[in-house]
Order: sequence, then C-alpha cells, then structure tokens
Amino acid sequence: MATKENKRQVRELVEGMEQRIHCGPAIRDVEIQSARDFLRQHDFPPASDYFDRLAHIENQLQGRPSKISRSPQAKRNYGGEAGGYQMQVQSIFDHVILSTCYAGNFNTKRGKVKISHRFNQEGRIDFIELKFLYSLHPLLNGELRKLLTIKDYPSIQKDWYEAEAFVLRVLPQELVFLYEDILRCPRTQLFAWLLNIGHGIVEDLLEDLNSRKMEEPVPADLALNPADNPPNLGWPSKAWNEKASGSISGNGRGEPVYSGRNQAGCTVMEQNGNSFAAQSPRPAGNQDQLPLDALLQDEVARPILEKAAGLESVVEEAGDTEVLVRYTRKSLYDPRRTG
Repeated sequence: MATKENKRQVRELVEGMEQRIHCGPAIRDVEIQSARDFLRQHDFPPASDYFDRLAHIENQLQGRPSKISRSPQAKRNYGGEAGGYQMQVQSIFDHVILSTCYAGNFNTKRGKVKISHRFNQEGRIDFIELKFLYSLHPLLNGELRKLLTIKDYPSIQKDWYEAEAFVLRVLPQELVFLYEDILRCPRTQLFAWLLNIGHGIVEDLLEDLNSRKMEEPVPADLALNPADNPPNLGWPSKAWNEKASGSISGNGRGEPVYSGRNQAGCTVMEQNGNSFAAQSPRPAGNQDQLPLDALLQDEVARPILEKAAGLESVVEEAGDTEVLVRYTRKSLYDPRRTG
C-alpha cells in the first residue's frame, strides 16, 4: 500500500515532468519507465490517475524534438477573495485548478477540507479532488480523494460534449461541510452539483473581478472584507424536491438534476471558511502568490475561466463507480457580464 510519502514523491515527480513538457529540460524515456516502476513497486492501483498522466506525457513526446521551447507561460498561483469566497487559482500551461476550503462540525468533531476543480482549456472539468486538511478521522489528514475523474481526460478531445467518469463508491463524510444533507441525496444529483458549483464559482469570480475594473484600486496592504451575504452553493430550499424553485435539468433518465446556484440554499458562510476570525484576509500560500485581480491579464487562465463560466453539467448513473457527464450551455448566461 502506498504511503503518504510515496504519494507525495510521485505527485512531485509527475508534475515535474508535465512542466518539463512545456519548459524543458527534455524528458528521457527511461524517466517515464522509472516512474512507472515506482508506481508498481509501491502498490499504486492500476486505475491510478498517475498511470494515465504518464501515458499522456509519453504520447505528447512522440515525434517532438528534444529541444523544448521555453516560451510558454510558467505556472502561476493566485489567491484572495472574490464573489464571497476565499479561493486559490492555479494557472498551469493548458489548464486551471480552482480550490476553495470548507469547514464545520459533524458529531461534535471539527474538520476542514479543500475542494479543487481542474478545468481543461475548453472549460470542461477534468476532475474534482478533495483534500483532508483536518479530517474527522485524523489518520486521513493530508490525504487526497478524487471525487470524480473524467476517463482519459489527458488525451480526449477537450471540447467534449459527453464523457464517462469514475466516481468514489464511498464518499467522505466531510462533504457535509458543504451541505448538511448532501450524503442523503441521489448520487446523480450530488455529482451534478459538485460539478456545477465549480462552474458557478468561476462565474462569480469573473463577475467580481470585472466589476472591480470600474472601481478605485484597493491598496495591497488593505485587508479584504468578508462578503456581506453568504455565498449560495445552489441547494434548493427543499433538497431535491422537483417542486422546489430553481433551475432543473433532466439527467438523461428523466430524473431532475439541479444545475444552478441561484436557488434558496443553506447558509455556508462558516463552512467555506469566510467567517473564521483566525483566517488571514490576505491570499493564502507562499510569497509568490499573486492577487486574484491579476487573473484578468493571464493569457492562459482567463480564456479557460470564461469558457467554464458559461457551462453546466447533467449526470446520468452508469454504475457504482461510474457516471456519464453531459455538458450544456447555461441558458441565462451572458458572456458580456464576465468579459
């Protein structure tokens, strides 16, 4: 069984090679084989995302000259508050990862998790990942769980309309920090909601950043104020009731899937970390982290985010550990609001 240290090592190894595809130095075949051997020696499952990522790296290198151009933008890390959320946005060559934190109490225990959505260059979600920052079960602290992963996402057509996805059979209890009754909801609706809050947060982010262009700049050393109203993550007032107000889309099997965020929902001010007195108002992370406002000048991230903001998903069940994801355009989305 792979240890936390093994997982950390392979994550750094694979991410390093993915970066070298764009910026060099060139990757040798023996390095890819060595990485695969490492995965096998430490009992990583054959379905591990790392095997797929190594295969994608190998495919990208086929026929590519050994000298790598250094022109692509390096990885950039942004952080701060926008649209009522504290968030981190990472711009990485051809994709964007948006992360938000959620905390709360369950059965007298307190915990905190980070939910990350990875968007490809066409605004589709590659995967949704949960990291246990403070788990209800301390042994899980620092562990990662892929809640949903699009099959073969590194190599499939990026503007796909429909794709199969792997999902966890048993979901983490810590998802109750997002919504207290989340684990009682039908799985298709639960996964549709997890997908769509990613797109919804992106839309809120862009609307907030563009509205700031019309306002006076805020000094960099001025603390950010928490939102006056808690962000609405989209659960209807009567969870999963077809008669509840809000946007309902069919999921391909005649079952309703809530895809919007603008419905009456639970208060999540504390759950998403915005009300903690101890939380720093400055962007979290290292000293190289840039303010969120700079995203509007990011030539990689901005086009991806603009595409993601106009999309939403519906989900159809395909098995205990598989679902079918379909993308549609938001019917009321106006790209002029975010551009």
